[in-house]
Order: sequence, then C-alpha cells, then structure tokens
Amino acid sequence: MAELENEGSESGSEKERRGIQSIEAGGQLLLALGAQGRPMPLRELAKAADMAPGKAHPYLVSFAKLGLVTQEASTGYYWLGPTAMQLGLVTLRMLNPVREATPFAEQLARETGHSVALSVWGNQGPTIVYLFDAIYPLHTNIRTGTVMSLAGTATGRLFAAYLPAKLIEESLLEDERRLGPDIATPTERGDFQGMLNEVRKHGVSRSINNPTPGVSSFAAPVFDYSGNIVLGITLMGRSRSFDTDWTGLQAKAAKACGVEVSKRLGHQTLRAG
Repeated sequence: MAELENEGSESGSEKERRGIQSIEAGGQLLLALGAQGRPMPLRELAKAADMAPGKAHPYLVSFAKLGLVTQEASTGYYWLGPTAMQLGLVTLRMLNPVREATPFAEQLARETGHSVALSVWGNQGPTIVYLFDAIYPLHTNIRTGTVMSLAGTATGRLFAAYLPAKLIEESLLEDERRLGPDIATPTERGDFQGMLNEVRKHGVSRSINNPTPGVSSFAAPVFDYSGNIVLGITLMGRSRSFDTDWTGLQAKAAKACGVEVSKRLGHQTLRAG
C-alpha cells in the first residue's frame, strides 16, 4: 500500500523524467563502443561501461538481435551493428551545421558579453551567416553576408588552416581583387604559412587590432563527422576588455564552443589502441 501511495503521489513532471534503468544501463555499452571507436572484447567493453562482464553479456545479446551491435566471428569482439550505423547515417544527413551551432553561439555571446559570428565557406570565401551582437557598441564592418579576407582576418586564417592547400592558394589570388586592397592586405607567403601553423598549434585563430583597430578576436573551427571544417565561430570584442592570450579566457571559450558543436556533428577524436 505504501508503494502505491508513493506512486500515486508522484508528480507529473517526475513521471515524465523517470526512465527505464535497464535501458540506461545497457546504453552505456553502446556509448562505450562509440567513445572507443573500435571493436572490443567483452571484458574490456564491460569495464569501459563500468559493468560486470556477466551483466553486460545479456544486454549485448539483445542488442545483437536488434542489429545495434555485432560480434566478429574471428575474434569475438563486439562492434556497432548495421542498425546503429543506419541510425547514425540518418542523423548525419539531417544535421545542419548552422542550425546546430546557433544556440551554442548565442550562449557564448551571452556568457562573454562579446560579439559572436558564425561563418561558412561560400562561393567567394569565408562568409558570415549569423551574427550575435555584443552587449556594448562594437564598431566593425562585419554584417551577415560579409566575405572575410583569408589572410587579413582571424576567420579567414581559420579556414585557410584547415581547408585543402590548393583551394586556399586559388582563393588567395582572388582575395585582393574580390575584397579590395583596403581589406585584403597583402601578406608575405612565409608569414602567412607561419600564421596558419600557429592556428593549427593552438586550435584557434587570433587577430589583435586587425583589420579593425581596437577590436580583437578568436575564431574556432567546427568539424563534422569526417573531420572536415564546416563552420567557424568567431568571438570578438574591444581589445581593452578582451583577453588576447592564446590560453586566456576568450580563447578557451571560443575553442570549447567549437568542440561542443563539433560533437553535435559527429566529430570525435578516436582513442589510440
């Protein structure tokens, strides 16, 4: 009776939040396979899911019947099955990088108080597709639809660092003609490559008081499931109140935002082994 009374007194919101513990427990095995990114023996997989092998095995048998996992005949190792692969592919086809990034970019702008721009690689180069204004007046020429200089902006150098070199070489030739010499400042080839190496080293691109005096920025990459850059997230603000250190708060915030959106798009760093 006490159990019935407790169940009856449970609020509607608590009922909605209550899940099925056995599904949640078994799901840890699927999450462990995805995190490791490789076929695994039962004992190792169970350990990764923080579960005893004897408890993990029945879950894996049921998952195999559904096609969520498969067991290799030669090794006995477990791996994601055809159903899991199909579900993943359907999800990836439906993903829109800008749509996925928008709430994260908005949160980044709100938490830092600075301006945040989303950019994609368009027909003419890095193009701003969404802009969240800072909580204070920030005087820049950046608007939705603005094409950014490859060499002269943090956003441009971000794409240049991660896109194929041949594509970037061709775009650099068009940079000054397309944007004009006042925006596309010529850069020595050696200096430009040094900038790109710096971007890859730190995982973000940086501009200090350039191309707009008094405005600094960090641009972070967003990668998809195949490891290709599909989006740039640029955090920018007044230089006097903007931490421009490579390991400072603004750099970390921009990079963390890019990592979270990348995860949403299926990108992950696979563990060795």
